[in-house]
Amino acid sequence: MNPLEYISVAARKAVAALYGMEPADNLIQVQPTRKEFEGDVTLVVFPLLKTSHKAPEATAAEIGAWLQENDPQVAGFNVVKGFLNIKLSGSYWTSTLAAIAKRPDYGQLPATGKTVMVEFSSPNTNKPLHLGHIRNNLLGWSVSRLLAACGHKVWKVNLVNDRGIHICKSMLAWLKCGNGETPESSGKKGDHLVGDYYVRFNDLLKAEVAELVAGGMSEEEAEKNAPILQEAQAMLVKWEQGDPEVRALWEKMNGWVYAGFDETYRRLGISFDRIYYESQTYKDGKSLVEEGLAKGVLYRRDDGSVWCDLRADGLDEKLLLRKDGTSVYMTQDLGTAKQRHDEYGFDEMIYVVGNEQNYHFQVLKLVLGKLGFDWADTIYHMSYGMVELPEGKMKSREGTVVDADDLLDRMYATAKETSLELGKLEGMSEQEMDALFTMLSLGALKYFILKVDPRKTMLFDPKESIDFNGNTGPFIQYTHARICSILRKAAEAGYRPVVTDAVLLPKEEAIVQILSGYPDKIREAGAAHSPALVANFAYDLAKEFNQYYHDTQILREEDAVARDQRLCLISVIARTLRHAMDILGITLPERM
Repeated sequence: MNPLEYISVAARKAVAALYGMEPADNLIQVQPTRKEFEGDVTLVVFPLLKTSHKAPEATAAEIGAWLQENDPQVAGFNVVKGFLNIKLSGSYWTSTLAAIAKRPDYGQLPATGKTVMVEFSSPNTNKPLHLGHIRNNLLGWSVSRLLAACGHKVWKVNLVNDRGIHICKSMLAWLKCGNGETPESSGKKGDHLVGDYYVRFNDLLKAEVAELVAGGMSEEEAEKNAPILQEAQAMLVKWEQGDPEVRALWEKMNGWVYAGFDETYRRLGISFDRIYYESQTYKDGKSLVEEGLAKGVLYRRDDGSVWCDLRADGLDEKLLLRKDGTSVYMTQDLGTAKQRHDEYGFDEMIYVVGNEQNYHFQVLKLVLGKLGFDWADTIYHMSYGMVELPEGKMKSREGTVVDADDLLDRMYATAKETSLELGKLEGMSEQEMDALFTMLSLGALKYFILKVDPRKTMLFDPKESIDFNGNTGPFIQYTHARICSILRKAAEAGYRPVVTDAVLLPKEEAIVQILSGYPDKIREAGAAHSPALVANFAYDLAKEFNQYYHDTQILREEDAVARDQRLCLISVIARTLRHAMDILGITLPERM
């Protein structure tokens, strides 16, 4: 039982004994004591005044005196207006440390029986993964790990957007300009090669638009009537009609992209339990649209297009099928959602998608509800902010994105350079150093992105992320390696990390209090779908250890009883850091 829960129970007993009334749950309000006051836990007594019929200070003093007299774990108290600051005993903190040390899975919450599906990544097969995809993948992976730590059964799924007008654009540009180029002939990763042709299509389109405008057409008309765009639209229609040549080219170029994606996912440490493809689910969506037409919840316009009228819900009319019969993103999302619920019967479906799609997921829930699916309300859009660079936003069509692979290479080079400058790699083989540089670069990248509240737009600075000081992944990795070094030396000397009857120092009590709040932090982070809360908990814990280590003798402590207990404390810190960082997908080294 953590200190807040302990004092809540004790305060309830005190109120019942003093005032003859069992207080309602909402009347017992406890919080950590603010740093400027003495104490561990603060009871807010204002809600109890109608029960005590006394002034705030008198009520607090009575409850504090009762607790100190009747509860051996309450060592003292002080009153500041209507706040009762309670100091817990040293034995309470020692027993708390012992309880935490006995739990190798500390931080893992009990099974809930709840099934959660998390969709993330969702790339398009017309370009490689870029920095924005990295935030998406890291958030999706970490939220999945976080919800598993909360005791839920989690399914990690990916929906590959492998069809549509954007795919046809890269295909058409390759036909016109590729001269049979392949990943093998060019030496490029397949996703990069296809992405180049997506950019090339945009160049060709711009040239045609400029020519039409020069001939007297308005820019808006020119963009609609450009021959190459009309060719791409015709190709999409052929694809949906199953044209053999179009399908063969589509399969070939998508195959190049999948091979490239797999390599990037491997480097990031990302995997999925199930991969869906839009080309396989859009037909289910079209069937649902037909059902909606039959039920009268959707309608067809004179041009043949199908719409859902959401004006009564505060939105507008949403297109579900174009006039040529081709589907839109919403169509396949409807079909995919139904297929997933049929297969897994999820209790919650989380879509990790950027905040520019907020409207899309409002519509998805509403349309599914109108189609009669009562589980539509279990859909949750984990809306996150974009990643920006010092030089501004990225644009795929103009080729100004930061490719994920290029960024990973850059992070590795920076980690290597920084580590070599520190000069602490003596005795490491080339293979060990390579593994360390990879671990540090991924730790820096993942932590820098995940420590930010997902809802916020963030500025990514690779150089800042790799710093070994401050709120960074490498700082926490270095802290863990330092603890492991101490524990290795202790083992070589024959010392054992165990809880003893040694009196904990004030700094040690403060660290145990932080550790005792870890399960609640996991619960809070899971409810908020925010890995940032776990990241910043890990940083606070690492920072507390470093201050403690700077001020306290551990291996050189002459009192063996105190030494062994300190070794136990730091081993628990290391284990908790590993658990927290594993939720973020970050590995902590034992040597640096």
